[in-house]
Amino acid sequence: MTIASILGAIIIGAVIGALGRLLLPGRQPIGWILTVVVGIVAALIGTAIAQVLGVATTNGIDWIELVMQVVLAAVGVGLVASMQRSRV
Repeated sequence: MTIASILGAIIIGAVIGALGRLLLPGRQPIGWILTVVVGIVAALIGTAIAQVLGVATTNGIDWIELVMQVVLAAVGVGLVASMQRSRV
């Protein structure tokens, strides 16, 4: 892993996490760092699922993979937010 790939994962995770968070109604009681972490995890899991399902990798944007990642991020943000609510 290079510094560029780590920074790329953080940026992609932030975008995926933010998009997933936007899909959920209302306010989520989690911070932006946790949102980025959820986004990174969702991006990794979404990519793995897309590869297992045989979604073709293209030179452009892989829309099916992106949708999987955002949906997983929304589920992840929802789960983390519900755990935060139950702690408070």
